[in-house]
Amino acid sequence: MAPDTRYPHPSPLPEGEGVCTAWARAELDSLVSRGLKRVLEPLDSPQGPLVRVGDETLVNFSSNDYLGLAASPSVRAAAAAALEGYGVGSGASRLVVGDSTVHQRLEARIASFERSEAALLFNSGYAANVGTLQALVGPEDAVFSDSLNHASLIDGCRLSRARVVVYPHSDVEALERALASTPARRRLVVTDTVFSMDGDHAPLREIVRVCRAHGAALLVDEAHATGVLGARGAGLCEELGLCDAVDVRMGTLSKSLGGLGAYICASRPVVELVLNRARPLVYSTALPAALCAAAEAAVDIVEHDEALRARLWRNIRRFSAGLRSLGFVAEPRSAIFPVIVGEPERAVAAARALRARGLLVKAIRPPTVPEGTSRLRFCLSAAHTEGHVDLALEGLRSLNL
Repeated sequence: MAPDTRYPHPSPLPEGEGVCTAWARAELDSLVSRGLKRVLEPLDSPQGPLVRVGDETLVNFSSNDYLGLAASPSVRAAAAAALEGYGVGSGASRLVVGDSTVHQRLEARIASFERSEAALLFNSGYAANVGTLQALVGPEDAVFSDSLNHASLIDGCRLSRARVVVYPHSDVEALERALASTPARRRLVVTDTVFSMDGDHAPLREIVRVCRAHGAALLVDEAHATGVLGARGAGLCEELGLCDAVDVRMGTLSKSLGGLGAYICASRPVVELVLNRARPLVYSTALPAALCAAAEAAVDIVEHDEALRARLWRNIRRFSAGLRSLGFVAEPRSAIFPVIVGEPERAVAAARALRARGLLVKAIRPPTVPEGTSRLRFCLSAAHTEGHVDLALEGLRSLNL
């Protein structure tokens, strides 16, 4: 058999350099050459409309803290009280000794907020999506996933070992054709409700109709809709009156609720099955009680402080109108506004130019978004002032994109 010339015998390593280090150095060089290398920039302040990065104070348009609750005094006070009462760590997974009355109380509060029979906490939205998908479907099943779904849904589909059918973004006709032509023991459709990089909505009414017609279950990710959409802030399902029509809803505690963690809402049998099978839950130390107490306080604010969400939507509409005046297509659908510039280098240069004007707007590049769609991703918050919004618009005008 002829040798495989694609993989020649490696050259000797430099003195003192390990094999993995050599691999990493080559991959990093490739990222740099394509304008895709990322670096950490630690904040020296709480999350908020103004943040400190090194010696700079910047207006922050890159945070998912849509309601400004990450630094809320009442949320912080709830966390501090629970920290005093329960300590720092949970000590084990919830199925061992990591559960507490605070966890149970938060799940009951979330179920009430979401008008759901039951809720189940996870340590992150990523863990919730991966764990729930892996718990519900397997090798004999099929999962139908929107092409622009969040990475956590994509990875959950893969790790479930079910057959994965990817349908074009928000293309309900393509989804229906796929459902009609894909036999499986169980079929599950998964979609974001608000897509994290574009801010658009899934055509949820139509997806529900198609799922019902073909006997498929539906799981939706409300991460960027919770706190933003709906009469009480419970997301797109609430806004459209579809809470009872969706089998599983995932929401996070880490965006509009200002903390850390996530949850699913579903019927009690579904929640109990996921509790028993979701590996990220079974094999992870539980969320600290302090974070659960903070989330409970945040849910109370989201549900009852209508003025907070109204302030967010005033900012959304103001920014949307300003973008349209600059020639961009920018409908006020969510708190997320992409300004697509094309190649990674252009996005990085634009972000650098805005930063020189006191604006923190991160460049989003592949693989987070498709090739050729690198962008500036603006996130609006109820904590932004009209002056902050206008400063962002003035910065964009100066770029002449």
